Amino acid sequence: VSMPDDVPICKGHDFNTACTSDKDNIDSIMDSMLTTGFQATNLGKAVEEIKRMRKWRLSDTPWKEGDDEALRDPAVRSKIRARIFFAYTSNQISCGQREVIKFLVQHKMVDVIVTTAGGIEEDIIKCFEPTYMGDFKLSGKELRKKGINRIGNLLVPNKNYCKFEDWVAPLISKMHDEQDAAFLEQAKELAASNGQSDEPLKPFAYTPSEFIARLGKEINNEESVLYWAQKNDIPIFCPALTDGSVGDMIYFHSYKRPGFILDIARDIRRINDLSVQ
Repeated sequence: VSMPDDVPICKGHDFNTACTSDKDNIDSIMDSMLTTGFQATNLGKAVEEIKRMRKWRLSDTPWKEGDDEALRDPAVRSKIRARIFFAYTSNQISCGQREVIKFLVQHKMVDVIVTTAGGIEEDIIKCFEPTYMGDFKLSGKELRKKGINRIGNLLVPNKNYCKFEDWVAPLISKMHDEQDAAFLEQAKELAASNGQSDEPLKPFAYTPSEFIARLGKEINNEESVLYWAQKNDIPIFCPALTDGSVGDMIYFHSYKRPGFILDIARDIRRINDLSVQ
């Protein structure tokens, strides 16, 4: 039985093919992944999907009755691109993928980020101390006795986490001061208006994404993903921000001084609005 004419032939990259630049060579290698087979083909499909996301414009979708009238003009539609959401887990920051993610955020190649608590903390921790190479076979129990933590084949000394906690604890106290000051200001305005003001109440508590942006601003380190995200106004959402060291620090802070609030409800509204706009 002969194969249909439209079935691709399995063939890898020909490194003897001359390319005019390193970029052309890399593009050629990525293109060849589609026909290399096994997982390389899935990588090639992922590359194609990324290209499609970056190329898409609203003008690719015809305007129809019932759509926003302000978006009817083809010239306007041609300028509206896809909003790209980028999600990753903490291990991507623990390892060298952090530098890849930092590049994407630094050059505004994504619009919204969603990550885990470790994806936040590990980025800041690396601004203070490096993560080291180890081995998957190393005994976690024996390393622990020496004050070293193992993440796969990566090694993180306890002091790295201690430096993060020493840095973030006073920042939480400072943000708590700002929260209380905003609340008191709003209370004074309500009292002055005798409760009759038509102005909507202003949020006085930080959201998790605002808290994360503040971390990026305060760390002020160009090696940090969080730094570039806040600098480029790219929101980072972390629904489980308290599921890690930040949660521990907020817990300890609550016993020294109760009342610090992270308003997750406003973050839910913000991320949903970004996804439907």
